[in-house]
Amino acid sequence: MVATTHPGGVTDEQSRRFALEGFRDYLALEAGASRHTVDNYLRDLRHMVGFLAGRGIERPPAVTRTHLREFVFALKDTGASPATIRRHVSSLHTYFGFLIGEGATTEDPSDRLETPRKGRKLPSVLSVPEIDALLIAPPIDDPLAWRDRTLLELGYGAGLRVSELCDLRLEDLFLGDHLVRVIGKGDKQRLVPIGRKAISVVALYLNSIRPNLDRGQTRGRLLLNFRGQPLSRVGAWGIVKRTATRAGIKKRVTPHTLRHSFATHLLEGGADLRAVQEMLGHADLSTTQIYTHVDREYLRSVHLQFHPRG
Repeated sequence: MVATTHPGGVTDEQSRRFALEGFRDYLALEAGASRHTVDNYLRDLRHMVGFLAGRGIERPPAVTRTHLREFVFALKDTGASPATIRRHVSSLHTYFGFLIGEGATTEDPSDRLETPRKGRKLPSVLSVPEIDALLIAPPIDDPLAWRDRTLLELGYGAGLRVSELCDLRLEDLFLGDHLVRVIGKGDKQRLVPIGRKAISVVALYLNSIRPNLDRGQTRGRLLLNFRGQPLSRVGAWGIVKRTATRAGIKKRVTPHTLRHSFATHLLEGGADLRAVQEMLGHADLSTTQIYTHVDREYLRSVHLQFHPRG
């Protein structure tokens, strides 16, 4: 009699010994897992059973943490993505929990089995020409355009979060000293330098535009909407999105894109990482270090373009 082989090279006998059919029923009937999840978990477990068979392991009680770690390393060696490996590990946790509940084994070898961390997504940034196009995009014949330019100049020129932009008060501006005081996360204060171009735009808005918007409802806030009320975060997002479209920028641009671009351009220009950390208001240097990955991409492109063996 020829043994039936399931997908993944697992025979009926191996499937029976490892209770894969019972696990499938548990997922579908008791755990309420979707068909997609059931199929994925069973596929992952067949991979494991096939791997263990190559090492002479024929029943769940014989599986050790070392075996499962080797299985995960083997997945990495075959080029499996971090997401695929995380799913395999999740499958193993669920499977061995099921076996313990069924009394098929007393130990959980998947306990403390490490998964690859999710890769941190690199922030989207604008090039310097894109920033230039964005900052001049608001039409100067529209009075509110100077409010919009103030938002954009401070977002990019000082690297502020959208909440920090909307919370800025008149008393936080020290234009003569080229500084703005920012109340960041955890009510921590920091002083951030701003450049001449940003100062000129902010000064024009303060002197010529904001007084006409002020209807006594400002609560001292710098940025106001057309009703004279403090600009909301949703309003700030809308301004950035509309202005990016007007500037012809195809990327998705948000207020945080300005902050990302601020940090990246500073590092590309040779700024010290700790100085950038201070300006961004990051409590932990590791948070700022994500921008060094962006900067390394820039350095690679420079090397490729200018080095004789690039």
